[in-house]
Amino acid sequence: MNLFDVYPRYKINIVKSEGIFLWDDQNRKYLDLYGGHGVISIGHAHPAYLLAIQKQIEKIGFYSNSVEMPIQQDLATKLGEQSGYNDYNLFLCNSGAEANENALKLASFHNGKKKIIAFKNSFHGRTAAAVHVTDDQKLSAPLNKEQFEVEFLELNQSEALIKALNDPNIAAVIFEGIQGVGGLDMPSEEYLQLLAKLCKEKNIVLIADEIQSGYGRSGHFFAHQSAGIKADIISIAKGMGNGFPIGGLLINPEIESKHGMLGTTFGGNHLACAAAISVLNTLQNEDLIQHAKKIGQQLSDELSKLPKIKKLKGKGLMLGIEFDFPAKSIREELLFDYGIFTGSSANANLLRILPPLTIQFDDLKPFLFALNEILTK
Repeated sequence: MNLFDVYPRYKINIVKSEGIFLWDDQNRKYLDLYGGHGVISIGHAHPAYLLAIQKQIEKIGFYSNSVEMPIQQDLATKLGEQSGYNDYNLFLCNSGAEANENALKLASFHNGKKKIIAFKNSFHGRTAAAVHVTDDQKLSAPLNKEQFEVEFLELNQSEALIKALNDPNIAAVIFEGIQGVGGLDMPSEEYLQLLAKLCKEKNIVLIADEIQSGYGRSGHFFAHQSAGIKADIISIAKGMGNGFPIGGLLINPEIESKHGMLGTTFGGNHLACAAAISVLNTLQNEDLIQHAKKIGQQLSDELSKLPKIKKLKGKGLMLGIEFDFPAKSIREELLFDYGIFTGSSANANLLRILPPLTIQFDDLKPFLFALNEILTK
């Protein structure tokens, strides 16, 4: 049997990781400025992370949600305290797509409506409902295309938003704190404040997709918090488990739960919760959210001095470097000539930077040197 060939892969076999570094099977060392799509939040093989998983698996690694699991409540308590959503409820699942799938269902359960407002260049996952609110028709199979009505709006266009939200059939608006796959565009603070106000007035569920932009990456726990708003549902995943599969929803207490309305086999298992708790402890103990804000600003300041850069996008350690030309050759030179992983996006002219939040500014100097060398040759 062969693998189903859906991933374009580099001919690199990574066999070891530590902190912000990776090593391949030829013992070549790489600087990881991408973290596997922003998943690695507290660094590869962080000692606290390894110890938490080791201790948990020695006791119990898995049982289903048919029994009490106090570790889930421990996670919920810590997450509520650190995120500022202390009065919300937590539903645990396995991935970002699953989180958004359940968020959309929950919104429709809550107000009985089924139209969704999403945004152009959005990406919310590849499961049925999540891919239907993703602005990329190439990802939708024929069975996905006629599920429910979705209207895609341009970000930061207030008049279009006001007009669209006059429709009485809207169940939810879903937005990303900072667009990831789409190219690091983000809603302005004023736009988010208007959006939150209109949704509250019209009984529309506001869903913040913080799967990539959450967990401190933007310099806030969630990127939307820079606008001083609260969403009704917040979907989380990538940085939550530092590589261990876990996702979840933070849910407004006004949204009622009923037995059986949501469910999962593996979601919230003991190992996943242990990994997620170790991430929260490390974010707090090492003050990584403020660190991400500081290092991101330092990096942005230095990048702004380089030639041929059209625009810098994003916040904290979720940055996009946009050029007037395709970035693919730059990304490949960084990887193969300098040993530096960076990321791509739907915007072909953009280089995506998503390093572990533990990175220090000195660690970024080889990247700045390499990028300057590539851009000036």
